[in-house]
Amino acid sequence: MKRFAYRSLLLTTLGASLLAGVASCSKDKDFGPDTAYSAEDNSDAEGADAAAYEYVDANAPDDVNRSASGTYAPAADLAAIGNGCATRTYDAATHTLTISFDPAGCTGRDGRVRRGQIVAVFSGQHRQAGSSVVVSLVNYSVNGNAHTGTRTITYLGNGTYTLDVQAASVTTAQGTFTWASQRTYTQTAGQATRTILDDEYSVTGSASGTNRKGVSFTATIQQPLKKVFQRGCARLFTAGTVEINTSKEKTLLLNYDPTGTAACDNIASITVNGRTRTIRIR
Repeated sequence: MKRFAYRSLLLTTLGASLLAGVASCSKDKDFGPDTAYSAEDNSDAEGADAAAYEYVDANAPDDVNRSASGTYAPAADLAAIGNGCATRTYDAATHTLTISFDPAGCTGRDGRVRRGQIVAVFSGQHRQAGSSVVVSLVNYSVNGNAHTGTRTITYLGNGTYTLDVQAASVTTAQGTFTWASQRTYTQTAGQATRTILDDEYSVTGSASGTNRKGVSFTATIQQPLKKVFQRGCARLFTAGTVEINTSKEKTLLLNYDPTGTAACDNIASITVNGRTRTIRIR
């Protein structure tokens, strides 16, 4: 049974922030801070969702009816994702998986420090068509920023699942941003193996929220985002575009493949009012 996984279709990639090069253009009305914050916060929202699902997917039971069930992912994947400081418990009576991070801080392979718990309740066997998983966060923080929200994953079969995110938020020193989103994820490569290192994914859907400065935005994937998990690519999207509209009447197109080569790099571009600038994702 192959893990098509919700694991990091965006892993911390979309969660990666845009470099200050965008925000530094604050004197430019097209590339001002309102535009930058909306782009950054939408990206952070995507990454927050994806990272939580990676932990759930890797630690999910291979049989939801047995507390002593093994995990769906190979031991090597668990070691890479949890980095030795995440503890897994599973209660078959309630179909509840709890992932607890070291109170002193658990640094994942994305370099981010997590505390608290990720709790997932399974309605049926993991990744079985028609089953679902509801994920909640308990006293959960990433790099000291508190995260909230409920995520529901529903499996459709054939390597496809939907993700519905409600009442999600991240509180930072600059303010709190909130969002809700609906996504469809489809695995396009790597189904025949259990490792994640040969996996590829296509992501579609939309999101809406309010950035940390109180400006509302909507984000719609225009061209499916492509996520490649081979070494050197795992933290970045290699292709795809996202259109972001803000209540400040700004429309931003974020392009993860401005060169058209689908390279494993951190180069992207933003286009506002017909003007394009190249950026780096950190």
